[in-house]
Amino acid sequence: MIARLTGRVEALEDGRCVLDVNGVGYLVHASTRTLAALPAGGVAALLIETHVREDAILLYGFAEPAEREWFRLLTTVQGVGAKVALGVLSALSPRELVAAIHAGDRGALTRAPGVGAKLAVRLLTELRERAGAMPTGPGFAPVLPPPAGAAADALSALVNLGYRRPEAQAAIARAADRLGEGAALDVLIRDSLKELSR
Repeated sequence: MIARLTGRVEALEDGRCVLDVNGVGYLVHASTRTLAALPAGGVAALLIETHVREDAILLYGFAEPAEREWFRLLTTVQGVGAKVALGVLSALSPRELVAAIHAGDRGALTRAPGVGAKLAVRLLTELRERAGAMPTGPGFAPVLPPPAGAAADALSALVNLGYRRPEAQAAIARAADRLGEGAALDVLIRDSLKELSR
């Protein structure tokens, strides 16, 4: 099996690239995030996931280990093939994916091509327990646990006001730490809004 390729980026196409390794051109499928990191005409190294089918040997490339690990995990979910997994990784970085799963943000997942409401729910359900142990790439702060009680109500209010769930959840967590556990809902929302305005 091929695990890594280093060569000249011969061509960049929609959803794939051709990597020239010592005169042999390898067609490698990749997320838009990985493709954007490749230097056209320059030398690049890609981590490779090899899939062997009856009619083809397909190569999937990743610029970073976290993305490859998420690809492997995503493809274990029923209804998620390699194409959908790359779509999810194109729409969300590993960091954003962990945050979306922990926050139960179905809307973030449905932004990925091929992910409808039912599949988003399945992803959230099946990956919730495993997401915390997954790599997120360099420089990521620990993922916050799902809110409960007043924090959950405050999160619902802020999302309804148009704030993105991961940012709202982080603001609520900071406000709750400062105010203490018994903070009233209106005080928690007001302090969270101050956090978001900074």
